[in-house]
Amino acid sequence: MTDTRALAAAVKDHLGALGGAFMISREAKAYGEAAGLTLWTPYMRGRCGVLGEVDADVVASAVGFFPPGVVRASWEAGASLPAEEAARRYAGVCDAFGRRKFAGLPAADADRLAGLLEAVAAEADVIGAPLFAGWRAMPPPEDPLARVSRFAHVLRELRGGLHLVAVLSCGLTPLESVLTGASILIPSGDGNARYFGWPEPYAEPDDDTRKRRADAEELTDTLVAPAFGGLSEADADEFVALLGKAAKVAFG
Repeated sequence: MTDTRALAAAVKDHLGALGGAFMISREAKAYGEAAGLTLWTPYMRGRCGVLGEVDADVVASAVGFFPPGVVRASWEAGASLPAEEAARRYAGVCDAFGRRKFAGLPAADADRLAGLLEAVAAEADVIGAPLFAGWRAMPPPEDPLARVSRFAHVLRELRGGLHLVAVLSCGLTPLESVLTGASILIPSGDGNARYFGWPEPYAEPDDDTRKRRADAEELTDTLVAPAFGGLSEADADEFVALLGKAAKVAFG
């Protein structure tokens, strides 16, 4: 029987990188320029366009780790690009990134990895993860390289939504979580908080806050784990190996 919690913990870093790197790619930059959007606006409209043409508070409730004021300003600044169209274009960014970055992945490996990613996404519950639900409902691309990128992103949204649930459940504020975490771009908590737009000054996290952050990470593993319930032990081992292979191809 597969240890789904251990599997969720084992793949989180690769899924985070493989599913999120397209957001800072040349394709993402080109999308923002073509749409005439700047700063956080192309990201907010693209990533959160799957929610529909909603009030910015709805977007803030889903992205969670951004200051609500930054979310509102960014979301409303992109009103000229309809939410549905923004999501469609952002999906195209994700797909194009996958075709470029995973081009060195053997076709059989790409097809198998895409299938495993899709199977996990199909098994997952949508409760507590609205962006995951929205992205899973988007029409998927047909080619395996793009599907790897798309469904890595879908599963990243699953963990992101459930991580927000875990953070709040452990008594942390979103800002406290940002200050005790890191990203693929910025390793320091203060740097991330500044990047996301949280106003300074920032309180120095104490030992209790750091423990709550560690507890939230473990709870996130627990919440994500059921999505892996349909994988056999052999599937799980192959999934871990293929994610590692895809990450090596994409990032060296």
